[in-house]
Amino acid sequence: MNLAAMSHRPESEDCFLYTSKKLRLRFHTAQNDVAKVVVLYGDPYWQELDQHQQYRLSYQRKPMSQLGTGQVADHWGVTLEAPYQRLQYLFEVTGQDGSKWLFGDRGLRKDTESARIDTGNYFRVPYFHEIDRVKTPDWVKETVWYQIFPERFANGDSTNDPVGTKPWRPSDHPGRDDYYGGDLQGVLDHLDDLQALGVNGLYFCPIFTASSNHKYDTIDYLTIDPDFGDKTLFAKLVNEAHKRGMRVMLDAVFNHMGFASMQWQDVLANGKKSRFASWFHIHDYPLTPFHNPLKGEGAPQYDTFAFESRMPKLDTANPAVQDYLLQVATYWIQAFDIDAWRLDVANEVDHHFWKRFYSAVTAIKPDFYILGEVWHSSQPWLNGDEFSGVMNYAFTQQIEDHFLTGKQTAAGMTALLTDQLMLYRDQTNQVMLNMLDSHDTPRLLTVAGDDIDLALQALTFAFLQTGTPCLYYGTEMGMDGENDPDDRKPMDWTKLGQPIWQRVAKLIGFRREHAATLGRGMTKLEVTPSGLIKVVRHGRETLTAYFNTTASSVPLTAAPVLHQRFAQNELAPKGFVVAVN
Repeated sequence: MNLAAMSHRPESEDCFLYTSKKLRLRFHTAQNDVAKVVVLYGDPYWQELDQHQQYRLSYQRKPMSQLGTGQVADHWGVTLEAPYQRLQYLFEVTGQDGSKWLFGDRGLRKDTESARIDTGNYFRVPYFHEIDRVKTPDWVKETVWYQIFPERFANGDSTNDPVGTKPWRPSDHPGRDDYYGGDLQGVLDHLDDLQALGVNGLYFCPIFTASSNHKYDTIDYLTIDPDFGDKTLFAKLVNEAHKRGMRVMLDAVFNHMGFASMQWQDVLANGKKSRFASWFHIHDYPLTPFHNPLKGEGAPQYDTFAFESRMPKLDTANPAVQDYLLQVATYWIQAFDIDAWRLDVANEVDHHFWKRFYSAVTAIKPDFYILGEVWHSSQPWLNGDEFSGVMNYAFTQQIEDHFLTGKQTAAGMTALLTDQLMLYRDQTNQVMLNMLDSHDTPRLLTVAGDDIDLALQALTFAFLQTGTPCLYYGTEMGMDGENDPDDRKPMDWTKLGQPIWQRVAKLIGFRREHAATLGRGMTKLEVTPSGLIKVVRHGRETLTAYFNTTASSVPLTAAPVLHQRFAQNELAPKGFVVAVN
């Protein structure tokens, strides 16, 4: 048995309170190395008389289930309850070779009765404090998000169009500085269409005053960009969305400001004497703006987002900056009743600020959703005092690499997805934002080579995974587009209600109908001997799905409630079936 491969971390994603009374444990072993794992557990203070009338530790036994297999490891899990809100536990590991070991807080021991009752080697959860439980908003687990890039969604009010606004042509290939006149009135005009599609969460790219069409260079965080409307219109939009059961998430850019912001302009005008000089990471004076090292112009004298000299980076460790940004964060909740913040470039912002941010917004709305933009492993932000979840690019990249580009095998994908699920607590996985495209990536249909069946197969697989799914505007219309700015074409409203729209709406309806299981249930991924990818979701019911990513039809007996390219007990390539047991 490979003893070096065994691992478990107490009070982490391997040991966490799922509810106030249920403790979930995970244990990891080398792939195909261990036959079974049993957890020995009990109250740290409970003892019983043995046959010799001596008091000794009393423990219970419970087998762990195999949660799945990753690239190099098997993952095991179990849920425990404790009558006195405290537990100690030890792992009994039986290898495929028949050997037995005990894995505990102070190391490995040969499996003997004396080692079993050695309380010093037990892991402990001293008390099930409710405050220690990582809480994530339950409503997010039943939400299907829809991402709106406001400038390209719909032009509902031509009177606020910027100078030089272009005609609304979905076939265009936009330039970086083009305007098409999209606004909040356009969103309001199409709320009924979004309700008919079935989405119940609206995720807006930035809507605050900014210089660009994308609005990620904020000038004023406390005003609506006049290209989009005003606060009265936004309040009406939020109210109308809430009437339809839709939550509203805004995009906050707290890593950097726009060049035209009052604060940065004051620094340019007054240099070191500016009261905002300490708000930014400035290395040298006098300032010369617009340096771009990628163009051989030398590095800026101040830190920026990437190499964008028009986006000076804020010093988010500065208490004055923190206080200002917290004023912004709480204002839009208190004044307009928004339900969530998506946080741009969240991994480059000070951790202490995010802890203050979490406390401030959840004090107003305890079930507020906080979504960070982090493209890599995110454990430091997901321990219950910063973010609810992150944009799950690391997870969904594995889906794209197999379904759409073929860079990864089916077995490789399921292993990587299983490993990803082990990085976070179950309640955290349930609110990670799963999307196959966004304003920062090529569109799904383009990556799929304009193959609608292939795109919808991948989208269906993503919608069946743990996490809250997100649809990028226009996917339901069959829109395509390469990377930024081509992925930001004007919405093609001529495709409303067309066959692809109907197929996407049906998928959304299925996700919401089975939200109790898909939003909270356990996930098991595997590849069958015939090469089909099998997804099993256990919750209030059991959902079983098969996806054919091979080059040949595969025999399959099933009674699906959702399917594609399945007939006469044959599942064709690019096909899937989803059954409810």
